[in-house]
Order: sequence, then structure tokens, then C-alpha cells
Amino acid sequence: MPAKKSWLILSHGFNMDGRAASQTITDKIPYLLAEGIELTVFSAITGIKDQRFPHHQFLAWGPAAFRFDFRHWIANQYGRGFIYKLLTRTVSVSLAPFIGLEKLCLGFSSQWSWAMPAFMHGLRLVKSGKVDLVFSTGGAWSAHLAGLWLKKVTGTTWIAEIHDPLVIRKDPNDQGFERPKNRDARFRHYLESQLAKYADEVWWFTEGALHYAKVRNANLNTPNNAHGFMVLPGAEPPGGLSAATTHTYSDKLNLCHFGSLANDRSLSTILNALVPLIQKYPEARDLIRVHAYGAPLDSLTVAAIQSLGLDDVLLAHGRLEKDLVTGKSGRERVVEKMQGADILILLHGNDEWCAEYIPSKFYEYLWTGRPIWGVTHRNPQLDQMLQERGAYLSLEGDKAGIAMALERIWLDWQQHRLIEPKWLPMGVDQAVQQILREIHWN
Repeated sequence: MPAKKSWLILSHGFNMDGRAASQTITDKIPYLLAEGIELTVFSAITGIKDQRFPHHQFLAWGPAAFRFDFRHWIANQYGRGFIYKLLTRTVSVSLAPFIGLEKLCLGFSSQWSWAMPAFMHGLRLVKSGKVDLVFSTGGAWSAHLAGLWLKKVTGTTWIAEIHDPLVIRKDPNDQGFERPKNRDARFRHYLESQLAKYADEVWWFTEGALHYAKVRNANLNTPNNAHGFMVLPGAEPPGGLSAATTHTYSDKLNLCHFGSLANDRSLSTILNALVPLIQKYPEARDLIRVHAYGAPLDSLTVAAIQSLGLDDVLLAHGRLEKDLVTGKSGRERVVEKMQGADILILLHGNDEWCAEYIPSKFYEYLWTGRPIWGVTHRNPQLDQMLQERGAYLSLEGDKAGIAMALERIWLDWQQHRLIEPKWLPMGVDQAVQQILREIHWN
């Protein structure tokens, strides 16, 4: 592939504070600019407009995506107070019948329609000669759909970055060949095949995801067609943190989880492991606190709190937004909380797709220098990276093993001898350099 100097980046959630799909691309920007690449970015209106290069924000054309984008835009403009509640409820009620019709007719995930304005505006730029490479990244698969359309219509060079697997397998024996019944899943299955066929370069974030994509799309291995490879995305070093950061033990053992929760990725796993520990060490009941940041509690966690009587042990802090008083972004506030944790909880999940997925929080955790307790599922790559750096490691579903790990953490904390992880973080610079090598930049 010849060098391409002018890049159009398609990213629905670009510059959305605290969003993994945003950070994965926005963290790459300084390194791309340093290589002399001229950038133009298309995104939804959900993020903050970047002033370093042309950044065009477009409203999606479908009602469901419009509602989603509008809610985030209002939050950026006015916060989440009275104005936010009034306007978002009004818009939701007004759009409800149209959203229902869209779902009935198409059945796609809400952000799909953002592909239409991204394609229309991108087509004008490519035809005018202002863009010679299209880079789709997501997150929302609408960016890849727009990239596919631009490739088919103009023949421009197209590279694509797949965050999460587009095809979700059911079990270890499922290779993902079966045509899904769900319409959104069926379209994602089709989109993966189109990426493999038309993208000049395409990459995934885990060895497992790349493996199964190549099983389904043999042409990913052929030198004359699309080439698939794996990139570890890494994360930017948070401001103020370094390997020399000294941790201060407090009178509580603070286990902290950051990010989304669901019934397949639930803090009930940790709460249930507390029961045998408290039976063995009754004082642990008053000395251990589990903190949840970034998302509402899942139903299994709520049920565990109620049934086990641990409402004062688990503290739900919700999403950390920008602090209007201090000016700190949500991301900066999260970093502070990570730094103060005794243990960072990494819940992987229990679905088959865990074999193809590494939580983006893992890379941020590495920069804090704090010990990680990983509860993982069918992902040797993630297990190896945790073990190489020094971590507490448990397997999802192994109740006895999880309880033993928690007891070890408890005893280590009492002696002020929690694991000191090796300082082996992964920056975004290594990801950018690998991508540029793979696409034969310069």
C-alpha cells in the first residue's frame, strides 16, 4: 500500500469523555499527527469537537440514533439536571412511535443510521481529492458500514479497526458460520464478511478475535486481498501517575471495579465470595469495602446485596462525569479513584465471546501500578498478560478458587503485603507504530 497522507477517520463516538470506544481512537491522534498525517474526523454530535484538525459532527438520520445522540449532546451542553431531564423526555416521547417503526422494519442497533451522513459527506471529500485513505473505527458498526460504502463507490484505500467481535459465537464448538436469527446480528455477520473482502487492512484487539475471524474468512490470509492482524490497543498514561507512586494503606480494604456491569459480568461474584471469608474472619465484615464506579448495578448484584445483607459493604458511585467545580474530566476523576484502590477488580464475564475480548479497562489499570484481581473466562492471552505482570487471578465460575483468591488478598492486605505488580504497561504509541508498519506507511 503506498503512503497515504490525508486520512478521513470515521468514529461515531469520537471525543466522548470516558468511553472506551472513544479513547481507543482519540489516544492515537497525537501519534498520527506526529507522523505528518493530515486528519479529518467525522463523528456524531455526542463528543467534544476537536480543534486540532477538521472535525465534523453529524446527526444520525434514524430516530433511535437521533435520540441517543441528542441525549449525550444535551448532557455536554447543560449537564444532567432539570434541562436535561425535560428535553430528553420530551424528545423520547415524541420519537417513540418512529423508533418502534424503525425497530420493526429493520431491527438494527440504534447507531446504524449514522452511516448515512458519514457516507454522504465522505463521498464528497473523497471525490474532491481531499482524502486518500478512510479509517473506520468502532465501537458502533455504522462507521464500518460507511467505510464499506465509500470503498465500493470510490475504490479509495480503506483500513478498519474492530473493537469488539462483530460475530458473537455461542459456545467453544461454534465457529460463527451459522446465520443468526437476530437481524442486527445477521447484519454484523454480513458486515464482517464485507470487511474481510473489501478492506485493504483490518485488525482486531485479541488473538482470539483474529483467529475466529480468519476461520470464517479465509481470504484474510491471502496476500492479494484483505490482510487481518492483531493489535493490542494499550492506553495512554494517566496524568500524575508513575511507577514510583507509593500506595497508602487505609483502615479499609478497598476493592474497586470500574466500567459496565451486567448479569454475565457481575459483582455478585465478589459478594458471594465474601460470605465464607466473613465466616472465617468475622472482622472482615467491617473492614472490606467493594466500590463500583461507572455504571448502574446489575440485577444479580442488587439481589446479592439484599439477600446477603451487604448494603453497607458495596458502595455504588455511578458514572463519574466532568466536575464543573474543579474542571476535572470524568476520565481524570476515574484515574484518581483507581490510584487510591487497594485492588482493581477486572471482571471478564462468562460468555463465549470472552475468548475474543479483553476489557479496555485492563490497559488503564496497568498504568496505575495497583494490583489487579482478574476473574477471567477462556482467554489464555489475557491470563498470560496478567500473570506476567503480577496479579491475583481467578477463573470465572470457580467459586472455591475465587473465595481462595479473596482470602489471599485479605491476608496480604492485613500484612501490608499486597502484590506489587511489575511495571509493564502498554502505551498507545506501540499500537500506532504497529498499524503503520502493517499498512506500509511512509
